Amino acid sequence: MIEPSPEAELTRAFTNTVDLEDETDELAASDSAAAWLRARGLVDEPVPLTAEDHRRLLDLRAGVRSALGQVQPGGLAAGEAVLSGLPVLVSLSAGGLVPAPGLTDVDRALARLAIAWSALVTTGEAQRLKRCADDVCGWVFWDVSRNHSRRWCKMRVCGNRAKSRRYSARQRELRLREETA
Repeated sequence: MIEPSPEAELTRAFTNTVDLEDETDELAASDSAAAWLRARGLVDEPVPLTAEDHRRLLDLRAGVRSALGQVQPGGLAAGEAVLSGLPVLVSLSAGGLVPAPGLTDVDRALARLAIAWSALVTTGEAQRLKRCADDVCGWVFWDVSRNHSRRWCKMRVCGNRAKSRRYSARQRELRLREETA
């Protein structure tokens, strides 16, 4: 089994801060968003998020979710706008992309999230990070299948739910045909 990189885990955790099924959002309030950044090690100390910082964090998440197939009107553009304002450097001593010096704590956290996404795209790992095909779920998961064909985060839940819906639709169609015949 191919294990996800730390960048993939960070990106998956970031995108899954919103739960469509439960209608919860770990980043909904600026204080909970700041706590999430701290829990993930993206900031060293608790930082207050301004309304603008909070909006940029949500916009970046919307952009990444859009890139993974979650239809969010304007999400990709909003994410791109956040990325365009985050300076990162290529460093030989640090081994790759790093946040530019002098950034605020929040900008450094956003840059680290952007660098994680960039690493996934560069290495091709982004194709293993997928959005569940069940529109009710929308969870982002790591596809461990050999040919990258997994569609649901959990076959026993989302896969069975989708198959049950298709079966019910076929049964309804058959009943309608019989009634009109």
